[in-house]
Amino acid sequence: MDKLFLAAIKEETIGLDYFNHVGVGKINATYNTLKLINIHKPKLIINYGTAGAINTKLKGIVECTKFYQRDMDVRGLDFELGETPFDKIKEIITSKDGYSCGTGDSFVNKKIDMEVDVVDMEAYAIAKVCKLENIEFKCFKYISDNADENADNDWGKNLAKGATAFASLISTQF
Repeated sequence: MDKLFLAAIKEETIGLDYFNHVGVGKINATYNTLKLINIHKPKLIINYGTAGAINTKLKGIVECTKFYQRDMDVRGLDFELGETPFDKIKEIITSKDGYSCGTGDSFVNKKIDMEVDVVDMEAYAIAKVCKLENIEFKCFKYISDNADENADNDWGKNLAKGATAFASLISTQF
C-alpha cells in the first residue's frame, strides 16, 4: 500500500471508508500509527481531522506542515514550551508553505501560550512517527471551531462538513 489515510475517530470521516482510525490523543495516535505502518508499509501517510483555529482568519480545510507539541511544558527546567528534554526533535517541518499545528492532549477552548495557527490532539504524534520511520507525511485539518468558549458546540456541528470538504479535496489531489 502506497498511501495510508489516518484520522482520530470515525465521526471525523463520515462517508470516507478508506480511513484508518488511530484514536484520540498523542499516545493512541502513536501506538496505532506504528501498528498500521507495520501492517501496510506505506510510503505516504495522509492525516485528516478537525482542528481549532488559533488564527481565526482560517476557514475550511488547511494544510499543516509545521508541528509542535503544545503541552510539553518543562519551562521550569529552562526548556522552551514544546521542547522535550534531551530529544533532538523539537519541531517537525515538512514544508515551509502551510500552517502550524500545536498538538496536545487537551481540547482547547481558551487562549494557549504557544503561537500556532491551529490546535489538534494527534498530528504531532503522527508526524514524529513518520519522520522517525522515513515516511512522507501530509496533514489536512478542517477548521471546526475557533478554540474558544464555543469550541465544544462548534466542533460537534462541523464534523460532517469537514468530511465532505476533505472528500472534495482528496478527489483532486490524491
